[in-house]
Amino acid sequence: MVAIILLIFLTIGFLSGLSEEKIVQVADNSVLHLRLEAPMTELELDDPLAEVFPEIADQTVGLLRVRRVIERAKDDPKIEGIYLNTSMMMTGFASLQEIRAAILDFRESGKWVVAYADFYSEGAYYLASAADKVYMYPEGQVEFNGLSTEVMFFKKLFDKLEINPQIFRVGDFKSAVEPFMRESLSEENKLQLNSILKSIHGEMLQQIAESRHIPLERLKEIADRMLVQDAASAVKLGLLDTLYYDDEVKNELRARLNLGEDDRVPLIRYSQYKKTVTNYSSSKNEIAVIVADGEIVPGRSDNGLVGSSTVVDLVRRARTNDNVKAIVLRVNSPGGVFQAADQMWRELILAAEAKPLIASMGDYAASGGYYLAMACDTIVAQPNTITGSIGVFSVLFDLSKFLDNKIGITSEEVKTGDIGELVTVTRKLTEAESAFWQRQTDNIYETFTRKAAESRRMSQADLKKIASGRVWTGTQAKENGLADVLGGFEDAVRIAADRAGVGDDYKLRYYPQPKPFLERLMGNVEEEVSQSMLKRELGIEHYQWHRQWERLKNYQGTQARMPLQFQVK
Repeated sequence: MVAIILLIFLTIGFLSGLSEEKIVQVADNSVLHLRLEAPMTELELDDPLAEVFPEIADQTVGLLRVRRVIERAKDDPKIEGIYLNTSMMMTGFASLQEIRAAILDFRESGKWVVAYADFYSEGAYYLASAADKVYMYPEGQVEFNGLSTEVMFFKKLFDKLEINPQIFRVGDFKSAVEPFMRESLSEENKLQLNSILKSIHGEMLQQIAESRHIPLERLKEIADRMLVQDAASAVKLGLLDTLYYDDEVKNELRARLNLGEDDRVPLIRYSQYKKTVTNYSSSKNEIAVIVADGEIVPGRSDNGLVGSSTVVDLVRRARTNDNVKAIVLRVNSPGGVFQAADQMWRELILAAEAKPLIASMGDYAASGGYYLAMACDTIVAQPNTITGSIGVFSVLFDLSKFLDNKIGITSEEVKTGDIGELVTVTRKLTEAESAFWQRQTDNIYETFTRKAAESRRMSQADLKKIASGRVWTGTQAKENGLADVLGGFEDAVRIAADRAGVGDDYKLRYYPQPKPFLERLMGNVEEEVSQSMLKRELGIEHYQWHRQWERLKNYQGTQARMPLQFQVK
């Protein structure tokens, strides 16, 4: 027992040492090495285990921190340039657009950016094209054949298992329930997905055309006809500058730094350099950045979950704090439980009456995510943001035949009235109960569209023309009145500061604050390790499907969320 107790204290001491911030010395003539291949979230969750046990660490890359790091490097006289080294990007195109804008701003200082990879996915190349030079391994491949998305359907699985999804929805475009009731996309869903893909692809090609000095129509031809067959053809077509092996690109960096051929390239990793970046400011004026990143659920926020009680508390404290002069709500959410979104909306409305409240949209701000944003004074969206999806649906899974015929479980309900348990999986809903769910779904849709119309200063009838569950890009949302400004997080902060009248005299504080590492470790170690090992065993792509399957259980009841699986790649 004594040995075990000593071991526990030694382990805690060891991990505490890992979690302590160490002073990082940046050498003169350094190059910031950006590898952005970890999953990207809005706020970065530091995991000290990443340095020692990378196999089980749960390290993410925080979009907002990456932006700050690049901005810091721009003004750091010890940083000569950026070495961007990434093949795959685990994030959406709106986030890529944010980072890309930061890289272009970095270059405005006169410093250089060199990109290199063994392989470029569509998103990775879009980001890399912002660099001065884009290099690649000679036997690598550039994915440049347009965008696609894929939706997984569960109907045949449910039929085999004798599971009956009981669905209540409003609107032609509320496609989140299609995977439960169809085996393929509806025409309405195809229409909106094609529209979104064309909008995102057009925006992406326009920016690549400007960076690579290739006519837009030529880029469209290259993508549509898939003219990039290998690395050599990518160079010939102007997408790449030169093909290099790793030692050759390092020689290129040495030449830029005026180093000898045997000198070490002074690269400083992102994980190290970020420790030199601080949010400290002596200003008493605070702009509170409240981040809603993930699915919307009741209760407390957690990794990938936007908890209503957490956000309500954070917004209320920001509203009543005299030092907080404005609030920026950063939304990256596909929606979730309607009632949770409505509770947060109410507190946001109260905050908007007290001080400037600006919404900044990330990759997704759809359905329940848009419900939060519409409470704000101004909505800032990236052109590639997925937003809108103003609509609701309700679904309850009848598992009675599955339980009886497949595993031999039966049940019987005793009730005092005509209406039994309204959320149940052990039987089919009665006609009266089904009518209740449809009526409730219709009423919530009326509430959603009424509040959205009031926020956007249009009639409810006009709002319904662009609602009905349809999803839009940020560009389309700006055109139809669902968003006010096309831009990124920095634009939202600038608007907030101007509205608050504080000029440049402000400091940013981000909420929710991450839990201390030891608290996360002691409270959630088993789950984190099992999920990390499962992710490693399945691979990131199959792990995502596992996560989707796990989320199905959260679909019971009324939801305000976008389609179940919608990933542009």
